[in-house]
Amino acid sequence: MPSTRFIFGFHAVTSRLRQNPNSIKEIFIDATRTDLRAQELIKLAENKKIHVISCTGSKLNSMSGNDRHQGIVANIDSISNYVGIDDILDELTEPARLLVLDGIQDPHNLGACLRVADAFGVHAIIAPKDRAVGLTPTVYKVSSGAADTVPYISVTNLARTLKQLKEQGIWIIGTAEDAEHDLTHFRISGSVAWVFGSEEKGLRRLTRENCDQLVRIPMQGNIESLNVAVSAGICLFETHRQQSLG
Repeated sequence: MPSTRFIFGFHAVTSRLRQNPNSIKEIFIDATRTDLRAQELIKLAENKKIHVISCTGSKLNSMSGNDRHQGIVANIDSISNYVGIDDILDELTEPARLLVLDGIQDPHNLGACLRVADAFGVHAIIAPKDRAVGLTPTVYKVSSGAADTVPYISVTNLARTLKQLKEQGIWIIGTAEDAEHDLTHFRISGSVAWVFGSEEKGLRRLTRENCDQLVRIPMQGNIESLNVAVSAGICLFETHRQQSLG
């Protein structure tokens, strides 16, 4: 199995250059990009001793799978920055704050979730290996660099992982429209893992059963549900707000 993948877009590639340059094998840039932004990226890459290759836009289209690469694509080592959940938890000197995504398949939603996670101090995102989008080039681009600041951990068995988190003293909070508890009046303290289901079906049965508590976001309008990244942002902000108050 190859250990490489492509990321594209100026935000994603620049972030990777700054956060984990050793994982970059080479950078491809559209030969027609001679603007200041491109020049600055090339200079940064040269400072990090990363080989930059000029090429055609069509070659970049082929590598990224679309034409939204902004003229920049990087070939990265996909396993160079792997970490496990135990690695994350062992290093923490504060209560854990985790985001668990149960089967999110839309790359734009995952990219937005990564940005939200970065904004509110999430230590890691956990997701199943199957029925989940994973870190695709589109996810990297949408995350605007957050894919390099928030560890993304794929697990084989999500239900078992939730049980292991509970054994380590982490409170598992699932979100569901029919939950008894309202986020507005829900006390959040200590180490927590927020769990969100897929865009269409919500939490799977085993995932739901392994949550310590189910919480719903109060809705006052006519829309019955929110985008998963919006929901995650609301819950993580409330977590940050409450825990900041001590």
